Amino acid sequence: MVNYQCKLIELHYIIPFYLKKYTMKKIGFLLLFPLSCSPIWAQEATSFSLTLNHNAISVKDVNRSVLFYKNVLHLQEITNRTEKEGIRWMSLGDGKELHLISTIKEPVVINKAVHIAFTTPAFDNFINVLNEKKIIYSDWAGTLNKISLRADGIQQVYIQDPDGYWIEINSAEKK
Repeated sequence: MVNYQCKLIELHYIIPFYLKKYTMKKIGFLLLFPLSCSPIWAQEATSFSLTLNHNAISVKDVNRSVLFYKNVLHLQEITNRTEKEGIRWMSLGDGKELHLISTIKEPVVINKAVHIAFTTPAFDNFINVLNEKKIIYSDWAGTLNKISLRADGIQQVYIQDPDGYWIEINSAEKK
């Protein structure tokens, strides 16, 4: 679809008026002016792709949360490039980050449908760590210390961080 920047002037109405008032040079300009109008083609949506950069969560005690993510999930703390107090960053691997933010004081409504998920090829070892640290885990339905088995054969459990955020841990896909 073509849309012109300038409207084509109905020359048969205007030319008689201009013949009386202007010279032929000026009339030539008026006749060529519509031809110089460039068409604007309807732009299609530009294609692009997105990749996950980070997930940010609101926490009550940023130091307690950092200890949980370090000690239980073995995440490494990275430099908080905002340099703001009350915010700390954890690496999720592959350039992905988890931002722990304690500067927002409004309450957060949390339910299991809003969760972050991690995969481990050492699922049984991870369950052993949870048991050793006495961290409660459950299946999706909420049965304590129960491992879910999805229809695709993947095992999964759910735990909560100190602020109540749900975290899914699942076994690596069998190849």
